[in-house]
Amino acid sequence: KATQTENVRMVITMNEEYDPPLGERSLFVLKQEWKAEGVEQLRLSTVDLTGVPSLENRASSVYVHCKAGRCRSATLAAAYIVQIHCWGPEEACQMLAPIRPHVIICSTQLETLRRYHQKVCAFDSG
Repeated sequence: KATQTENVRMVITMNEEYDPPLGERSLFVLKQEWKAEGVEQLRLSTVDLTGVPSLENRASSVYVHCKAGRCRSATLAAAYIVQIHCWGPEEACQMLAPIRPHVIICSTQLETLRRYHQKVCAFDSG
């Protein structure tokens, strides 16, 4: 299991909160299922394609996912790269491209990453 081999202790779920139809329940891991594996789940309810998570986040060894792994989770991964390296959003997204070539960062997500970059990488000139 990835939780054991990768030492994952936290999962960030970036789907909208809803009760999936019975046929889709196997696609979703419930909070209590993560807990049984010793993994904490943080749910950031985020609208698909155009949604962006809150600028307030926390982490450790983390697996980030959304439904398709193209937009929401990629935006959060890019935000993490921005935070730890103070790279611009475009550079952070370029770092993800070889790892996840199907990633799509739309204009609203990119704008949020730009605002996040300004927030976390502002240097005190005084």
